[in-house]
Amino acid sequence: MPVPPPRSANSVLCIGAVHWDSLARARRPITPDTSTPSDIGQAPGGVATNVARALVRLDVPATLCGVVGDDVAGRALREQLNREGLALRLLERKGKATGQYLALHDPDGSLVAACVDDAILAEAPPETFRSELALLAAEMPAHALWFADANLPPDILKAVADEVPEGHLAADAVSVAKAGRLTGILGRLRLLFANRAEAAELADCPGSAPLKEIAARLHDRDVSEVIITDGTRPVLASDGTAVREYAPEPATIRDVTGAGDALIAGTLAALARGYGLFDAVPLGLAAAHLTVQSAGAVSNELAWPRLSHKPDVNQA
Repeated sequence: MPVPPPRSANSVLCIGAVHWDSLARARRPITPDTSTPSDIGQAPGGVATNVARALVRLDVPATLCGVVGDDVAGRALREQLNREGLALRLLERKGKATGQYLALHDPDGSLVAACVDDAILAEAPPETFRSELALLAAEMPAHALWFADANLPPDILKAVADEVPEGHLAADAVSVAKAGRLTGILGRLRLLFANRAEAAELADCPGSAPLKEIAARLHDRDVSEVIITDGTRPVLASDGTAVREYAPEPATIRDVTGAGDALIAGTLAALARGYGLFDAVPLGLAAAHLTVQSAGAVSNELAWPRLSHKPDVNQA
């Protein structure tokens, strides 16, 4: 893998979901209508939050912008994220409950069910963010990357796109249900992260279509670069001119929570250091590989030297 000369990383601004994750790992297969002995832990969560937390572990200066409530959970999140070294621009919504995510995992790490209460963000008016985004646009370094997740409502995503410098915005589609929120800003994206189903939704084509066709349709909608995951199958990266596929390294899965967010963080960490798209993707995959072998959405094993010194990911 070609490696650029060593240099410090540019900053990354992450905008989107901020909430508490409650993660249960069952000690026996989960069955309905009864309680299951489990190990239960809590940690900060949300796509933008997970990405920002992982970036800090990868020695990338990260700023997190989102909303929290004026409640115990919101205060606890501020304290925890401050301890982890993030720069926080958390907007407090009076009388609202901080977002929460609950996930149930079988002993093999597979996700059985999950629930999310994200009304605090989903129902946030654009005015909640606009003045803060203008301040951030003035304060962030000129070469900073911006990352937004589709947990943000469409009007807020548009407000982000209106402030970000041209060619600096990456976004994650999050889910099939939320991917369509990005439709209005596709032409402003430098890079889109999505899985097969989300990418097909945005490309308006069948989910069974070849990934190369889905990527081409996204480029027709003016997305500059795309990274499309496909479960355990190869990951596709395309810049509109070249297309490459990468076979993920086999892993002993402990917890799938946060794997996609780790892929995003590892890729952004490489881009922030001057890597091109096709050299950045293997580092994102290396971050995801470490994460699925750890408990929780952000692995304590994440460190830039562990990614940059990892053997090349095989191209499919």
